[in-house]
Amino acid sequence: MEKLLNIKVENNNLDSYKLSDFENKKNSLSLDEQIENLLPSGLKIIQNKKLFMFGIDAILLNDFTKVKNNDILVDLCTGNGIIPLLQSKKKLVKIFGIEIQKMSAELAVRNVLINHLEEKIKIINDDIKNIFAHFQPQSINVVTCNPPYMKIDSAVKNSTDSISIARHEILCTIEDVIKAANFLLKPNGHFYLIHKPERIFEIFEIGQKFNLEIKRMRFVQPSVEKKATMVLIELVKCAKPGVCIESPLIIYKDIGIYSDEVQEVYKK
Repeated sequence: MEKLLNIKVENNNLDSYKLSDFENKKNSLSLDEQIENLLPSGLKIIQNKKLFMFGIDAILLNDFTKVKNNDILVDLCTGNGIIPLLQSKKKLVKIFGIEIQKMSAELAVRNVLINHLEEKIKIINDDIKNIFAHFQPQSINVVTCNPPYMKIDSAVKNSTDSISIARHEILCTIEDVIKAANFLLKPNGHFYLIHKPERIFEIFEIGQKFNLEIKRMRFVQPSVEKKATMVLIELVKCAKPGVCIESPLIIYKDIGIYSDEVQEVYKK
């Protein structure tokens, strides 16, 4: 444990930013950036319109994730650090966010700093395929990931575009994500992710390949009448087969009006 917590984080940009730059000076933000309040948590987040901006899927994944006091959590494909920020309200010992894109990783670092969470959250700018360079195997209790959903196809017009990389499996696949989670997790450790329903069987097969069993799923529907567009999945390392499928989560009860459950999620 001590070795893990004293880990040397390569490419970590914490020292290159000053809190006062973002708390006291409005002009520290670029023209593409804005600060949003994450109510009711009291947290703030800088979002950049040219980078991938978090949506409701991150909020739902955070709520679906269960942690215990003193757990250590690693968030793969962390983007601007939204999951580590939201999880920081829980009594976790340490939270790590891993992001391959340098600009997104730097934004995540700044989001850690403006919330004064640098002692609790560390951002690593690296490929998740290099996870072994940063952590000991089987050293983590909980792993989360909101990964790229879509396979590479003709819809990808620019494979170097930041948003395309966040949405498509250009730099990492679902197998890369599950393999990294397997490396990190202790036996009986939990891996939480959100993905597309049409890829469930692929996730199931790859999970079993890496000793991660799907134990809980919840489909997310835009409305009662519409089919699911997302699915929340909990996998457990070294678990026996057997899955609990929870009742669907409905996003809207009317046009533009969140369901009562989603409204409660946003209040947490």
